[in-house]
Amino acid sequence: MGWRNETFYLEFILLGIFDYSLTHIFLFSLVLGIFTTAFMENTTMVLIIFLDSQLHNPMYFLLSQLSLMDLMLICTTVPKMAFNYLSGKKMISMVGCGTQIFFYVSLLGAECFLLAIMAYDRYVAICHPLRYTILMNQKLCMLLTVASWILGSLDGIIVLAAAVSFSYCRSLEIHHFFCDVAALMPLSCTDTTTFERLLFICCVVILILPVSVIVISYSYVLQAVIRMSSGESRRKAFTTCSSHLAVVGLYYGAAMFMYMRPASNHTPNQDKMVSAFYTILTPMLNPLIYSVRNKEVSRGFKKLLGKIKLI
Repeated sequence: MGWRNETFYLEFILLGIFDYSLTHIFLFSLVLGIFTTAFMENTTMVLIIFLDSQLHNPMYFLLSQLSLMDLMLICTTVPKMAFNYLSGKKMISMVGCGTQIFFYVSLLGAECFLLAIMAYDRYVAICHPLRYTILMNQKLCMLLTVASWILGSLDGIIVLAAAVSFSYCRSLEIHHFFCDVAALMPLSCTDTTTFERLLFICCVVILILPVSVIVISYSYVLQAVIRMSSGESRRKAFTTCSSHLAVVGLYYGAAMFMYMRPASNHTPNQDKMVSAFYTILTPMLNPLIYSVRNKEVSRGFKKLLGKIKLI
C-alpha cells in the first residue's frame, strides 16, 4: 500500500518536443497556430450542427460528435505542453498525468468506434436509402454514439488503472510532450509484459474490429456507387465517402503504427512525431475534409454568421 501512495504523489518531468532554438520556436508557434485553428474549426462545426435544424440527422450528428472528440483531444495535450514550454516548468503530477492518460485513451477509443458507426451510416444511406430512417433512426444513432463514448471510457479506465499500479523507481523523465502510457512503461521497475499483452488486445478490439466494419461497409458502398446510373448521385456519394475514408486513413494509420508495434521497436522521437500528427494535426484536418464541397455545412456556416451579427 505504501508504494501506491508514493506513486500517487510522484511528479514526472515532461521533456517535451521543442527546445529554445530559433527553429523550434518557429515550430512551437506553428503548433499553437494549428491548435487555435483546430479549436475554432471544431467548435464552429459543433455549433453549426447544433443550431441548424436542417442538419439534425444521423450523419451530421455523428460528425458533431467527431468534432467534439477532436476538440477534447487537443485540449487534453496541447495546453499543458504550451504552458510547460512558455513557463520553463516541465513538471506534471501523477494526478495530472493520470488525467491526461484517461482522457487521451478514452477519446482515441471512442473515436475509433465512432468512425465505424459513421461508415455504417454511409452504407445504409447509399445501399438502403429507402430503409434509412428504419435502419439508422435517431434513437439507434444516439445509442450507438453513447456506446462509443462508454467503450472508449472503459478502455481509458483499464489503461489508467494499469499505469497507476506500476511502481516507478527509475528516471522520472518522460520522453514525450504529454503523458502517454507507452512513454511511461520504460520508467517502471514493475514487469510490464502482461500489460503490454493487454494493451495489444485492447488495440485489436479498438482498432481492428472497427476497421473491419469500415472495410466491409465501404466494399458494399463501392459496389453500389459503381452501379449508380446518375452521374450526379455518383459524384455526391463519392464525395461524402472519400471524405470519411480520408479521415479514417489519417487516424487509423497513425494509431496502428503507434500502438500495434512491440514496445522494443518504439523510439522517443518517433513516438513524439507520430503522436503530434494525430493529436494535433488530424483534429485540424477533419473539419476541413468534411466541410470542403459540403453545401449543407457551408449554408449552416452562413446562417451561424448571420446569427452572430444579430447579437
